[in-house]
Amino acid sequence: MVLFLTRTFDQMQVKVKEQQTVSWGIVGCGNVTEKKSGPAFNKVPGSRLVAVMRRDGAKAADYARRHGVPKWYENAELLIADPEVNAVYVATPPAFHEEYVIAALKAGKSVYVEKPVTTSVGSCIRMMEAAERFGGKLCVAHYRRALPYFNSIKETIKQGTVGIVKLVKLSMFQPYRNDLIAKTEYNWRVVPGISGGGLFFDLAPHQLDILIWLLGEPVSYHGFAVNQAKLYEAEDTVTGTILFPNDVLFSGNWCFTVPQNLKQDCCEIIGEKGMIKFEVFGNRFVVKTDNGIESYDFQHPEHIQQPMIGKVVDYFLGKGDNPCPVSEALKSLEVMEAFLTRN
Repeated sequence: MVLFLTRTFDQMQVKVKEQQTVSWGIVGCGNVTEKKSGPAFNKVPGSRLVAVMRRDGAKAADYARRHGVPKWYENAELLIADPEVNAVYVATPPAFHEEYVIAALKAGKSVYVEKPVTTSVGSCIRMMEAAERFGGKLCVAHYRRALPYFNSIKETIKQGTVGIVKLVKLSMFQPYRNDLIAKTEYNWRVVPGISGGGLFFDLAPHQLDILIWLLGEPVSYHGFAVNQAKLYEAEDTVTGTILFPNDVLFSGNWCFTVPQNLKQDCCEIIGEKGMIKFEVFGNRFVVKTDNGIESYDFQHPEHIQQPMIGKVVDYFLGKGDNPCPVSEALKSLEVMEAFLTRN
């Protein structure tokens, strides 16, 4: 029995070494995959998109035809079982992430899952445990970590341009209908049972993950959430505070029912020598010090997830580290869940 297990492990190691291409299958080829991510799987070296799945077979077939994908499915289990697929991108609404991630890991596939990683801390922990149990590779699509824009902001902090960071202020004010949210026939993002917690749960993962990536794991946090406008079930207004390492204090406010003229996406990192001001969903940041004001403009890639997908492919092929382990996605999820605590 011992000899059998040893040979099996060795054979698996050889198989991994021989694997030169990540052959992707997408579970949930909806709007977010049309431009942000889907086409990038065929543009990254060592990567190709071989199959897509959507419960509406006609839409899956249409997506496959338009994007030149060889195979399509209307059943996720069949895509996951496809022997040609060795990596699965889970891009369904968050309520279905856990089921498909664990199924793919159990089938021996590497997994890249959209943000928010899932709808609750408990669900995220089960996904982490599954990755460990099945020995699988699991990455979360916090793709802003790989963009030159945010890497430049991180380098500015690291170089001490604004000195020791003291405070962080974030304001996210958007009207109910805004252009930051991918358009869908059914607005599932405001249904907590599907999304996890409204538009806050859809957009805050980007903001909080970047801040944690920049400043370190939160020491403590607390918040409040209310449904002021009563336009849907989920909370539409959230406020929260975080104590980051080195006594850095954060305050954040989100409201998704403001008029158009109050729209705002602003994050300010205030240090002893100056300030960095940027939009999480923009492409320009400003540095203000006693030496003056400098602005830095960036052009994001056509397929904004392509830099991250490149890092994920390298990780799956054994050529790099995990660019966003699920354990790190858990940190921002814990903060969001605390902010949304129904008092």
